[in-house]
Amino acid sequence: MADGFEIDFLPVGESACSGESICIRYGSAATGYHIHVVDGGYASTTETIIQHLTNHYNQPKRIENVVLTHADGDHAPGLIGILETYEIGALWMNRPWLYAAEILHNFHGNWTMQGLIDHLRSEYSTLVTLEDIALKKGIPIYSPLQGAQIGPFVVLAPSRARYVSIIPEFDKSPQTYTKSAMDWLTETVKKVVAMVKETWTGETLSDTPEPTSASNESSVVHAARIDGHAIVFTGDVGPVGLTEAADYAAQYGIFQPAFIQVPHHGSRHNVTPTTLNRWLGTPIADSNTQRGTAFCSAAEADPNHPRKKVLNAFLRRGFPVHTTNGTAKSYHHNFPGRAGWTSSVPEPFSTDVEE
Repeated sequence: MADGFEIDFLPVGESACSGESICIRYGSAATGYHIHVVDGGYASTTETIIQHLTNHYNQPKRIENVVLTHADGDHAPGLIGILETYEIGALWMNRPWLYAAEILHNFHGNWTMQGLIDHLRSEYSTLVTLEDIALKKGIPIYSPLQGAQIGPFVVLAPSRARYVSIIPEFDKSPQTYTKSAMDWLTETVKKVVAMVKETWTGETLSDTPEPTSASNESSVVHAARIDGHAIVFTGDVGPVGLTEAADYAAQYGIFQPAFIQVPHHGSRHNVTPTTLNRWLGTPIADSNTQRGTAFCSAAEADPNHPRKKVLNAFLRRGFPVHTTNGTAKSYHHNFPGRAGWTSSVPEPFSTDVEE
């Protein structure tokens, strides 16, 4: 039997705060099974992950790879308990302080090298905790930068050069002149959300949205082709990272994916018509044609995610979106279904969307 895979988006986020945690198992009875965990959500998500692995992944003792897409608080803290609980083959996470020598000049002579390292480590306490656990347990730590191979997955973005270039713009980095100007601009362009009309052929998603955060744009985008099926995980990446990933993905035959994650819980700042056309194809005539499947992590009570115009944009291109909304969602190929699990219903096309 050919190798298969199952992808599980876990319910993350309480109240209106969405988060992210994804569990993947791939392989076959003949070749063996491997577990790959992407992000850990909040600290409270640890138990959700453990229960899911216990109930559905045959009580594993080992996770082959743990990937942290970026250091935000809705993605990283839950991995602390996972590293403490399981045997881990490798931890993949980017640590900003490793590049202090390359970014020191951005801070106008106000910082020494060691001072900058100490500042970044103090600001990224969750990363430091993960690092400490890994060192104590002998878990190797690797940087998930473009070209890195993580089992069957290849990292498409960020490139090392782009990652280093945006560290000074992270919220937790010291102040720079550029960041100060960008923060002011972001504040001045905030708008009151209103509703507008969309039709199947009348897309309102912007090709020049307000930028997402630098931290989001540093998100790890990684993909694999398993038994002919391309699967892509995007974290909270924005248009810049998606474009970089698309440029790199072409040589790996990733297009078009059978399965793709909707970035950043369906925010309208993270995808554009142009980037979606590259990844998914141009809009189709109607909703009867399906090219693939998309999943989106969003808390049940989150009023801002996912945006309906983003859901429409994926559906227009043949990728109906399944949203967690407080429940686990599963996608599988060459894996048996689970007793008691019912088929997920994708989000419908909406004629009223957020401006």
